[in-house]
Amino acid sequence: MAANDAPQPVKLSLPLEYQQALFQELRSEDELVILARGLGLMRLVTNLLHSYDAAGNSLVLVVNAEDRENNWIGEALAEHAAISMSPRARGLTVVNTDYTNVGAREKMYATGGVFSITSQILVVDLLTNLLNVDKITGIVLLHADRVVATSLEAFILRIYRQKNKAGFLKAFADNPDPFITGFNPLASMMRNLFLRKASLWPRFHVSVAKSLEGKKQAEVIELEVPMTDAMKEIQSAVMECVEVNIHELKKGNTGLDMEDWNLDSALTKNFDVMIRRQLDPNWHRVSWKTKQIVGDLTVLRSLLQAVVAYDAVAFQQHLDTIHAAHSPTPGSTRQTQSPWLFLDAAQTIFETAKRRVYRGAPKPGAESDIDSLRPVLEEQPKWAVLADVMEEIDRDLYFEPPARDDSNGTILIMCSDTATCKQLRDYLQTMHVKVKDEQRKKKVVIEGEEDDDDEDRPSARFMMRRKLREYLKWKKEFAQVSSLLFAENQNALKGASDPRLRKGGRAPANKRRRVRGGGAVALTSGRAENGSIMPYVEKANEMADLLEEVQLTEEDAQQKADITGHADPLDDMDDFFMLYDMQDLVVIHAYDGDQDEHVLEDVKPKYIIMYEPDASFIRRVEVYRSSHNDRNVRVYFLYYGGSVEEQRYLSSVRREKDAFTKLIKERAGMSIVMTSDPHGAEDPQEAFLRTVNTRIAGGGRLAATAQPPRIVVDVREFRSSLPSLLHARSITIVPCMLTVGDYILSPNICVERKSVSDLISSFRDGRLYTQAETMFQHYKSPMLLIEFDQNKSFTLEPFADLSGNLSSVNPSNVSSDLQSKLVLLTLAFPKLRIIWSSSPYQTAEIFESLKAQEEEPDPIAAVRAGLDKNQAAEEQPFNQQPEEMLMHVPGVTSKNVKNLTLETEHVREIANMSTQELEPMVGMEAARRIVGFFEKDLIEEEEG
Repeated sequence: MAANDAPQPVKLSLPLEYQQALFQELRSEDELVILARGLGLMRLVTNLLHSYDAAGNSLVLVVNAEDRENNWIGEALAEHAAISMSPRARGLTVVNTDYTNVGAREKMYATGGVFSITSQILVVDLLTNLLNVDKITGIVLLHADRVVATSLEAFILRIYRQKNKAGFLKAFADNPDPFITGFNPLASMMRNLFLRKASLWPRFHVSVAKSLEGKKQAEVIELEVPMTDAMKEIQSAVMECVEVNIHELKKGNTGLDMEDWNLDSALTKNFDVMIRRQLDPNWHRVSWKTKQIVGDLTVLRSLLQAVVAYDAVAFQQHLDTIHAAHSPTPGSTRQTQSPWLFLDAAQTIFETAKRRVYRGAPKPGAESDIDSLRPVLEEQPKWAVLADVMEEIDRDLYFEPPARDDSNGTILIMCSDTATCKQLRDYLQTMHVKVKDEQRKKKVVIEGEEDDDDEDRPSARFMMRRKLREYLKWKKEFAQVSSLLFAENQNALKGASDPRLRKGGRAPANKRRRVRGGGAVALTSGRAENGSIMPYVEKANEMADLLEEVQLTEEDAQQKADITGHADPLDDMDDFFMLYDMQDLVVIHAYDGDQDEHVLEDVKPKYIIMYEPDASFIRRVEVYRSSHNDRNVRVYFLYYGGSVEEQRYLSSVRREKDAFTKLIKERAGMSIVMTSDPHGAEDPQEAFLRTVNTRIAGGGRLAATAQPPRIVVDVREFRSSLPSLLHARSITIVPCMLTVGDYILSPNICVERKSVSDLISSFRDGRLYTQAETMFQHYKSPMLLIEFDQNKSFTLEPFADLSGNLSSVNPSNVSSDLQSKLVLLTLAFPKLRIIWSSSPYQTAEIFESLKAQEEEPDPIAAVRAGLDKNQAAEEQPFNQQPEEMLMHVPGVTSKNVKNLTLETEHVREIANMSTQELEPMVGMEAARRIVGFFEKDLIEEEEG
């Protein structure tokens, strides 16, 4: 079926005008569609696939789809086929690692249909002609923003377009950011995708705005929630730490592009990733301080999110783990710690976070200056607003019964992650449980805590007291387990005072005094000897007082049982297993991308509470409401005013709008490269010239070969980008399941490719020595290729630090060093050639030059290599050190040492063997020498 065929008369589920227009556009021509998030990308894809599936006699491939997208597409195609009653529709077939049978895959391809295939399987099937490229009707590519020149998807599209000029190609993306990075990024991406047209659909597109801003709009109520003073203090202190760290980065790394290194950019999700990407090429040269700051930025940015998402106790626990991870051993110097721990802002973070959980206060009736701890347990401001919204919804349902529509009346609460879902569930279950606080009866009011006489007001007091009990138990166990990191804390728990904690005449953390008026006593964090922050550590008696304050009474437990149920529903399934009325359900769900559309369609909520802002979900609600005339929706939009949460939301909307604006401008001025073939086919004359091999014959003539050069590649190597780059240089790639080597360049040259991480693991388990030995058994010129990442440093310094020559190194440490292991490898295999490559691009050039004077490899011979009686030796990796010991024993040679290592478990077993037992493995003469050596040592020990 050609790309410009008329649309089939199938029933579609695209109710909005812009969806129908985009569908007709896709059916008429090949293009890249960049759609704003939340506008229904997967709905468009499933309808497009159904139009081809219902037509029959087609073979459509879906590339780069995730597992959950495969499930979505499969369900949607089955549903479309049932509704439209299409007899030719076959649905979706997912081809992954479960389909290892080559014959089964070939039969499935021959029958046609819609297939979602993993990239690694598809590229091998295309190269081996298991899947006939000419028979492919078209390809639908998802996540086009992830396709780069070296990716497998670009490799697949190149093969497809070289052999199939009539099939269609549709590419989709809902993330515009990657298309605006670099020089002419959209044009570069279009070349990778072999497409000539880009279709842009932002939220401000005329057709989209007209479809979503009609009469059927959702009712949106924005609720700006003010943060507490403590939350504002923590947020300001964290941002101050971030700003100082960015300033230090700029000062220590001049010469880099630092235009986006500012506080506004630090609020974006990928800020630390962007900095790390810029520093990666010279990562081995940057100072320790820079590396530390890059890691600290990730930690500090997580705190900005945690202060608005976590409750007070969870945030304090999070701070404890961060401090433990960044605390050095006692006696360390300032240069070995995170720089932000020395700032006054860091002290503000720790003290304010602690003050939200508990405060020091004088014991009632005590005449001495002994203080105790009293719980504060500051609640998140959004909790009270959420309770008010729920009460308002209940009041509306009671006094103003809703008009009949297709909505279920369900309340849907959306938040950022599952941890927040659990937090809200606990709050809603316990917000009406009243705490019988004895201290509150005595009218002891702690500074900063309001005494609320309204008993009917929802409160998180019960939940927070339980969290504090769990936190105190966790902290005690955490301190015991982390004794090295909490050495000073352990001493403090025993009541020992440390004069080093004094700084500037300030009283130590464990020495507090009562203040006039009986107010709360501030618990200040001390400073370590080197000036870093030391968090406050409770004394044993203070811990006991705090636990006593938050103990669960029988009356409290009974109240909770009355609300949450007297028994576990799983104890008696017959009594508690039931279907609830949708009108009575409160569904709490985390944002999950396109899957949120399923949630809206399944739940059909009447009320939606967005506990945290998300721009894409707002658009999904708009699409949902505009697509259904008979469903009314009211949305409550909660956000902290003046917070990082609000800034991130506004920044994401602004960044997406700017990205689409740049794409529109680039598309308007983008030049189109015209070729004789609309799909950019290669000139036949140029293709012939590429087959001219520069081998110099005996008479000095250029030999023109009828076939392009070829390389036999192990199928497992298609996880890397090297096969794609070799294919781009007009080298025929022959995928095979190889036993020896990864790349066979000629009958004589075999290459084992290793990344640095793979090289380290190969040395660790001895696999590399076995692979080198098998290569020498079957090829004259074995080579080891050590390939580095293109965007990272071309050096081994980050992985090993070897100073001085090898002879000066402690022999016990030689085996643990990467460079020394390479030296030992060359000593064991002197004829092994090692190729150092800075990137896959350079590797492709090296391979092309190595093949210049060589014959073409035989794929059948390459597969047979290693499949003989010595195959067991290749499958059995061995440890290098025992073999080195055996090589020093008289009678053991390089020829018979392999038999010894394969037939025995350890050196002790060989030492206890007799001549008759050793003879089958090494021969009679060698067996006598081995036995004589070990018996001689035994005689000398007995005589001594």
